[in-house]
Amino acid sequence: MEPIIFEPIGVIHSPFKNTDEIPRQSIYADKTRAFIEIKEDLQEGLYTLSEFPYIIILFYFHQAKVCTLQQRSRHDQNLRGVFATRSPRRPNPIGLTIVKLIEVNGNRLEIEGIDMLDGTPVLDIKPYSAGLNPPED
Repeated sequence: MEPIIFEPIGVIHSPFKNTDEIPRQSIYADKTRAFIEIKEDLQEGLYTLSEFPYIIILFYFHQAKVCTLQQRSRHDQNLRGVFATRSPRRPNPIGLTIVKLIEVNGNRLEIEGIDMLDGTPVLDIKPYSAGLNPPED
């Protein structure tokens, strides 16, 4: 299989400068605000994104340590395979989070409820729509 190469579409500007400051999940981030600066040549792709109150952000864990295929869960300390965790220490350190979209202004997205380090590369953005996701059991 050939390697896959991604080019970031933008960068996160957040108040979290060190990894120990970041909430473990976005649900613990409360009202923490930040913004995403999208590359100017991609700004046209933001058209109508402001119609969605929440967005999905796919990002690169650029400060992740070496991948460990089995890790202790922070939640219950049980040993789990990496694919049964949300750890950043993964074979492909890609993160996913859902945040509240406050405003789109040019190539800048103001967001709320973030759990990402300042300078985090953004790989993609998608609108979040509860109707397109599986219902809770």
